[in-house]
Amino acid sequence: MAETAGRRADAQRSIAVILQAAVEALSRDPDASVSEIAKAAGVGRVTVYGHFPNRADLVDAALAHAIEQGRSSLDEVDLAGDPGEALTRLIDSSWQLVDRSRSLLQAAQSVLSPDRIRTLHAGPAERVQKLVERGRAEGVFRDDLPTEWLVGVMHSVMHHAADEINAARLAPEEAGGYIAATVLAAFRPPGS
Repeated sequence: MAETAGRRADAQRSIAVILQAAVEALSRDPDASVSEIAKAAGVGRVTVYGHFPNRADLVDAALAHAIEQGRSSLDEVDLAGDPGEALTRLIDSSWQLVDRSRSLLQAAQSVLSPDRIRTLHAGPAERVQKLVERGRAEGVFRDDLPTEWLVGVMHSVMHHAADEINAARLAPEEAGGYIAATVLAAFRPPGS
């Protein structure tokens, strides 16, 4: 029994090392191969394939891991007070996470369906949804469009900013301000 538990613990450590190596490698290069990720993790390709049957599964797990790592950072964002100001703080913190992992997102977009990427982003989306609903209740955000639409607009703008940076049409240091200005304008009630 102890031997089985020890093997499971070893497997969990191996998975953790592989996932961290995958996040780092794919954040640098969205085309990083399984061999490159295995080398960065200090394991063989066979070990990687023992836990992740194919590259798409590895990319999926790496994106999920990166989102989970970012959750603690987002948990620290003060969402109290004026909903517009709280949204600006959340955008700034969220954008920093998107910026750090924009190549990982690019890798995910090449092998995962849009529905799967949305599912992986459900936790961060729920945080925005609650803030939007509070802003709507306080009359700060528009209520003529569904909350889910507004949340999708925010994520689309963030991902578009990442695409623009990857295409060298936007400087990373300007992106946060562009995103906040665009999203706040989209969220304001008509005629305000």
